[in-house]
Amino acid sequence: MRVPFVKMHGLGNDFIVLDARADAVPVISGALATALADRQTGIGCDQLILLEPSDSADLRMRIFNQDGGEVEACGNASRAVGLLLGKSARIETLGGVLSVDPADSGVTVELPAPRFEWDQIPLAYPMDTHQMPVAWEALDTPTSVNVGNPHVVFFVPDCSAVALDRMGPEIEHDPLFPERINVNVATVESRSRIRLRVWERGVGETRACGTGACATAIGAMRRGLVERTVTVALPGGELVIEWTAAGTIRMTGPAAESFRGAFETGDYPE
Repeated sequence: MRVPFVKMHGLGNDFIVLDARADAVPVISGALATALADRQTGIGCDQLILLEPSDSADLRMRIFNQDGGEVEACGNASRAVGLLLGKSARIETLGGVLSVDPADSGVTVELPAPRFEWDQIPLAYPMDTHQMPVAWEALDTPTSVNVGNPHVVFFVPDCSAVALDRMGPEIEHDPLFPERINVNVATVESRSRIRLRVWERGVGETRACGTGACATAIGAMRRGLVERTVTVALPGGELVIEWTAAGTIRMTGPAAESFRGAFETGDYPE
């Protein structure tokens, strides 16, 4: 089977997009997702995105990380899909239904209200998620939030000084997080600006993470560190995050199409 794909990215966080609504697509196993994501022997990506019909929204988006695991949400991929659709749409994900709205300034994604309860992150046992009484070396007292997928956020004086390549996997796989966790280290630079690095669950350190930017902004807003609209600067570029009066999260930023191609299923594991 020859399967067409679109390669896209949001601030350097890159995706292979397969559209099962229009083309025949093989069953996506963890092994196939990992093989396609390989940057030496596959197409290469942080996440593989599968678009399918939906009974509750305009379409369904499934997300597979580099390690083959299927995850609940991806903010950058949502903007990429919004660009690909070229119109406003409601998208069903494992993390809930979100809305995308392409505009001249990029794509705005509206995510459901964040969740803060310990068992909705989830954590392994009850704990205050606002000021968590835990630490990993100098990284301490984080906040945790689920914005469609789980995040832990550490506010530090200089996020560029954190050894995220070493600390990220340790925290991601800590038993406190039974479904693993996305790890954010952030520096608040002003009431309207945050600098951020993200260790993404199942991927590693990434140039950008849309849900990480949302989780970090919400955590900073809960602590009174920033206003309700803030710019989050990631290594790949900037996103604007707003926590609306209705409780939802609005994320605005760019997305781009890199190229189109096709692959033969016989070249990859089932």
